[in-house]
Order: sequence, then C-alpha cells, then structure tokens
Amino acid sequence: MAAAPSPSAVPTVPGSPPPPAPAPVPSPTRLLDVRTVFAEPAALDSARGRDVLARFPGVEIVEVPSHWQIPELNGNEGNVERWVRVKTETLVLGVKKSLSARPNSRSSNWIAPSTANGCAMACAYCYVPRRKGFANPITVFTNIEQITGYLRRHVARQGVKTEPDQCDPVSWVYDIGENSDCSVDALVSDNVADLVATFRELPTAKASFATKYVNRELLDLDPQGRTRIRFSLMPDADSKVIDVRTSRIAERVAAVDDFVEAGYEVHLNLSPVVLREGWEADWADLLRRLDDTLSPAAKAQAAAEVIMLTHNRDLHEVNLGWHPKAEDLLWRPDLQQPKRSQNGQWNVRYRNDVKRAGVERLQELIAHHAPWLRVRYAF
Repeated sequence: MAAAPSPSAVPTVPGSPPPPAPAPVPSPTRLLDVRTVFAEPAALDSARGRDVLARFPGVEIVEVPSHWQIPELNGNEGNVERWVRVKTETLVLGVKKSLSARPNSRSSNWIAPSTANGCAMACAYCYVPRRKGFANPITVFTNIEQITGYLRRHVARQGVKTEPDQCDPVSWVYDIGENSDCSVDALVSDNVADLVATFRELPTAKASFATKYVNRELLDLDPQGRTRIRFSLMPDADSKVIDVRTSRIAERVAAVDDFVEAGYEVHLNLSPVVLREGWEADWADLLRRLDDTLSPAAKAQAAAEVIMLTHNRDLHEVNLGWHPKAEDLLWRPDLQQPKRSQNGQWNVRYRNDVKRAGVERLQELIAHHAPWLRVRYAF
C-alpha cells in the first residue's frame, strides 16, 4: 500500500515550476479516496506522518495549528450535507498531547491513549462525532513511539493482576480503539500494527478493540493471544440502515474463525440492540447463525457484551440532515429517557423498565440459541 512520498508534501522553491502531477493511485478501500490532509506541522515532520502521506500521493496538504481547530471541519454545520464525503476525502494528522490511561470497568480495565479518533465509516448511532461537531474524518496521531512507551510503563506499574474480573481473569485489558475503529485505522497507518506488537511483548496485559470492519491485513500481525478483537454484530436488517459503510454482518461472522486461527482472542459485541417490531425473531436468527457457523475453537474462547442502544439529541439532529431513515429506528421518544453519560453528556436511552426487559429477553435468546456464548456484561 505504501508508495513514494507525495510531491505535494515537499516544499518547492518560489518561482520554480510545480512538480509533475502524480499518477493516480487506486484507493486501498472504497472507504477512502483521500484528497485533503489537514496536518499539524509537528505531525508532518514525523516519521509516521511521512508514512501516512506516502500512502496517499498527490493529496492537498493544509497546515493547521491544531487537529481540534480546523474551521473547515469542526463546527461547520454545512458539513452535514457532505457527511460521508468528508469521511472519504479527508484525513487529519496530529500529535497526541496528553497521554493518560483512564480507568474503565466494562470492556476493559483501562482506556489507552488514542492513536486515532474519528472514522471513515458512518454509523448513525456513533458517539464520536458529538465531540468534534459536524465532521469526524480519521485523525491519525503520529507520535506512536511516545504512546507505546507510555503504555509499556503503565502496564509495568500495574504489576500482575491478582483477582479475575469481568474484563479478563488474568490480564489487564486496555481498550486501544475507544474513539475510532482500529481495523479501519490500519488502512491509514501502522499505528495499530505497532500496538499489537507492543502488547505481544506484555505478558500481563492485552489490547482490545471493537470493530465493524473486516480488515484481513490484520491477520498477518501475529498477536499471539495478546489482542482481543470484538466484532460488533446486530441483525442484518438493522445493520443495513444504521451501520453505514461497514462490513456486512455475514462478512464479520465469517471472519471470526480466521481471526481466532491467526492468534487473536475474538469476542462479540451484540451492539447496539435496537428495539423495534420483530427484533426478537431477528436476533434469534443471528444467534442461530453463529451457532451453526463458528468453529468449536471460536466458541470455546468467545464471550459477549450486550449493549442496548444509547442515542443523543444533537446527533439525532445531525442525522436528520443526512440520513433521516436511520432515525426511524434510533429516535423513539415513546421508549426513551434522558441519561447523563460518564463524560457528562446528556444522551437518551431506553426507559429503565424497557431496557431491563430487553436485556433479559436477549439473554434468554442467547441461552437458548447459543448457550456457549458467555455474556461478560449487559447494559
């Protein structure tokens, strides 16, 4: 995928003729046809930044003081009308300024410092665009050596895990993809490969990330059991409407055995669970497909997270501008109530009684159709 550095990345002497236009390069995926890269100067000067630019020769490079301060992207309400185009044609390069690992208690013990945020996919329920406002293409953080060095030191300070918990019985689990999808990030840079290599050498910890995209290049990274990939699943009828630009559900299910064989621990995110007419029958069909499809090896190490839909009023308004059909599923004031999230935002989720009944019913379906699937937590 790598190519020669982009001529547009090399400063030209004033008055000199412009460099020749590069030959067209096929896009590595339908998700990306990068035309513009907004970049902090320090990110441009870094080895990882140059590596990213080499994958997309001929792009326009726009220097910006901060990846958070890009008027063309952040707070630009007009981007709603070109929501997917921004994700397809734009990348951002930045430097991660603050490195910290936040405690967590659900999917992981810790949220690792991000090596990227934003996404080229466009799931209608995604919480990430709420932070950047109207556009969230992929931002790659180029100071990967600082991030992996911090993680090694943080893991060392934890010592050996002495008591099992719902995250893992023996290892400290670090979520490396809270604000992005690592499978897609790996199309843009080697940050994910470096993270997998880092955790391969940490016997007391493992990396973890959820994904809705099947990137088979990850099969070559040799994780040796130290990276957990969580394939997000839902009935195909829901996915076709709200999982925009993702791998289809059948492709995700078909990939599970291959990733187990390649040395990943593979869990399943049953997420988000959307309550609508016929949801129970469709989830039963999906669980039966898993039972019929997955190998004994995959089933033996599998575990699941059950996550009921959480939505957001601001995102609801954004979606009405580019994908109103999704809101027929996601916006249900008759079933939902306000909820303040862990980061202080006001979201909406199913009412307590509705949510409790939904969780119980899905757990019953799992017990009946996929009894081998251990539920790590449900909320």
